[in-house]
Amino acid sequence: MSASVGLARVLEPEGVLPQAAWRLDARPEIAADEVRIAVERLNLDAASFRQLAEKHGGDGDAVRAEVLEIVGTRGKMHNPVTGSGGMLIGVVEEAGPQSPLGLKPGDRVATLVSLTLTPLRITDGLAGWDGKSEQVPAQGTAILFGRSVAAVLPDDLRPELALAVYDVCGAPALTDRVVRDYETPVTVAVLGGAGKSGSLSLTAARLAGARTVAVVINEREAQIVRDAELADAIAIADARNPVEVSKAVTEALGAPATVTVVCVDVPGCEHGAILATAAGGTVIFFSMATSFPAAALGAEGLAADVTMLIGNGYLPGHAEFAVDLLRRVPAVRRLFEERVAGH
Repeated sequence: MSASVGLARVLEPEGVLPQAAWRLDARPEIAADEVRIAVERLNLDAASFRQLAEKHGGDGDAVRAEVLEIVGTRGKMHNPVTGSGGMLIGVVEEAGPQSPLGLKPGDRVATLVSLTLTPLRITDGLAGWDGKSEQVPAQGTAILFGRSVAAVLPDDLRPELALAVYDVCGAPALTDRVVRDYETPVTVAVLGGAGKSGSLSLTAARLAGARTVAVVINEREAQIVRDAELADAIAIADARNPVEVSKAVTEALGAPATVTVVCVDVPGCEHGAILATAAGGTVIFFSMATSFPAAALGAEGLAADVTMLIGNGYLPGHAEFAVDLLRRVPAVRRLFEERVAGH
């Protein structure tokens, strides 16, 4: 067990798992159940990239320098402010004889585990990245453990497009599961409906039979949702304003939502999501900017009888589910292609 979960890679503090560690051993030599990946591209999670970009006022060189400093210091991409990282794509260089992942040298894969627990070396100084996008061309090595998750990239998607989808594939899969668990008609509100995880969550909810509302920050994002026909209704509201969100969702649906999905990459959206959700409903938090104490104590203070779920980014079959959504709904694929082109 200790080898399969990467304990031998933890340098400090002793005894914790790699995700909780401050520093990992990112040396490229692998143990019997590890896999070494030749890195091609990183995808920083939205909350982490936003924090870095805002901290440095959009100065790409400064953002790049800080990412290099984080990886060099910690042996992984683990933003110390947001606590989040992202994921990567690359080519398998070597697979240990005891690895259970079924990968072989030459496979181009996406790692479906967070960069916050993935031993990572950068060898090119991120010379091909301008520091102004979530997707980061990179050279280096990454290590997968026996308990890691990875997917061989599909032949019909460009690697950059597949990476963008895999980065958020847990959100639509869990949304689908939660919606289908309800026996009565379900309404779903998605905060951040114009984004990557938001658009896929809206699509999954509609295909599961729910009536949906996309909550977006402005008319530009509303038009994105409208053009793609992602939702049954659109509500413009600041997700950080609880009363505004609750009012907008209730007016759009005629009542509070059965399920509210938070896909906004800024802090302070917990209370609006709770207030917009009906008694007996469910709130799913997919944003890494979520404060879970604020969510728990806020629900208590509002006497809100809601189930709150942490979207942990993994469900069996989640990657295949998200890619299937992209194939089935051309408008969603176009959204992702436009976003990737913008990077």
